[in-house]
Amino acid sequence: MERCPAWTVVLLVLSLTLVIGCQTMTRVNPVYGPTNPTSDEAAKAKVKRYGSVVELLPEKEKQYRELHAAVWPDVVKAIKKANIQNYNIYLTEINGKKYLFSYLEYAGNDAATDFASIGLDKTTKEKWWPITDACQNRLPGTPKGEQWLAMEMLMHID
Repeated sequence: MERCPAWTVVLLVLSLTLVIGCQTMTRVNPVYGPTNPTSDEAAKAKVKRYGSVVELLPEKEKQYRELHAAVWPDVVKAIKKANIQNYNIYLTEINGKKYLFSYLEYAGNDAATDFASIGLDKTTKEKWWPITDACQNRLPGTPKGEQWLAMEMLMHID
């Protein structure tokens, strides 16, 4: 029987420690009140709000800034056609890494269909997203097929 190199054993122990640690992390339940509606209350709201986050690759920051300084008209049209309004992307640095935070408001009746319609826009799907996605690093926990990790809303005040 061949022995594993010492570094392999160290990596295995570290991996198991991380897995066990992640499985035992305490999860805090949402707290709802006048400035944080329940999911049912939020679903009944005329305007739905969404926030998400993704890492920005430092070597792509200049390109990403330039693209978003003048978003292509077809991309803007696809976003507006999907009943999205007040769409914002913010940039910040945390511990030496750059992160993009997006916020948008949805005013339609079928978010899944409307959001999917953006991916049907040829310019967005075939040109915009390949460029912008290449500027980003998906975060752990981001669902398969998604680029940005959804954030939980904790407070809203009109």
